Amino acid sequence: MALGIGLRHFYCNFDFPPARTAWFREGGEMKQSHFISIIAAIIVLGSLSSFASEYMLGIGFTLFMYIALAQSWVILSGMTGYISLGHVVFFGSGAYVFVLMWGLVPVWLGVAISGLVVGIGALIIGYPVLRVRGPYFVILSFGLAELVKNLVLINDARAYTTLRPVFGAPPLAQLYIAMLVLAVVATVLTYWVRRSRFGAGLRSIREDEGAAETIGIPVARLKLIAFALSAVIPAMVGGIFIMRSGIFQPGDAFNPIVSFTMVTMAIIGGSDDASGPLLGVAFLVILQELLWVNWPEVYMIILGALLIGFVLFVPTGIYGWFAEKLSLRPKNAS
Repeated sequence: MALGIGLRHFYCNFDFPPARTAWFREGGEMKQSHFISIIAAIIVLGSLSSFASEYMLGIGFTLFMYIALAQSWVILSGMTGYISLGHVVFFGSGAYVFVLMWGLVPVWLGVAISGLVVGIGALIIGYPVLRVRGPYFVILSFGLAELVKNLVLINDARAYTTLRPVFGAPPLAQLYIAMLVLAVVATVLTYWVRRSRFGAGLRSIREDEGAAETIGIPVARLKLIAFALSAVIPAMVGGIFIMRSGIFQPGDAFNPIVSFTMVTMAIIGGSDDASGPLLGVAFLVILQELLWVNWPEVYMIILGALLIGFVLFVPTGIYGWFAEKLSLRPKNAS
């Protein structure tokens, strides 16, 4: 009963306390002005498209891609506690919808349509899927991704199409800018959700879904909206990614490593705030560039070890750890 009263007060009177430090509010939330500075820094990176090398543009493309993916994961899993290990299903489905429309509609309209179609699909399947909780949802999310991948494989086999090439895609510089835009949109969306009553409702579900439902919070509706929001961005990312790769292969588009990587990035950076994934993605993309080409096995071992270590010892992630340390400093500390 006490928890239910507390959740009702939290949801209905949701507000933020005054700042404790120059950078962080209580609970580790970054001040709005500094968050805008981070977004501005990301936008400045967009100017690199005019003079950076293909290699640097490729790294930036990957960086922005995973920022968008990790932020979308945070909206659902980080805020509701419904841990998804099959988020790649939205990425792969968006890529598939996009490649089916290739040549039929303008390129960027196709990207938008892929997000819309997958978002509607998420609304349709979300209600039965989100009735499952805890470890069962984790397993179901992974199984859903594998199911959709095999349905795509069967459909392509019947059409005698094992590979779907994409010819005449925009140059890498344009794809870089498009992925940057999605990264910024996903980050701003996550930041807005985190600060809104909608986000407060999602976090009340994470704390105690039964109590939240008992006090009148529309649990089913909030989960469904979060599920759909977290599907749209990855679907659009998938469409842009296919133009970068030049070919659609179900095994790559629905690769479980994509899900595992975005989850790891979100958890390492901090999955309860929009700023956390920015740190996690930057850290792991740099690590990937250093190790993946020559020592891919070492990279995967380190990735798994980092995930285990952060879950056990730093559950709030890099951002949460720094926020806690700064919030606990004396006011007169330099």
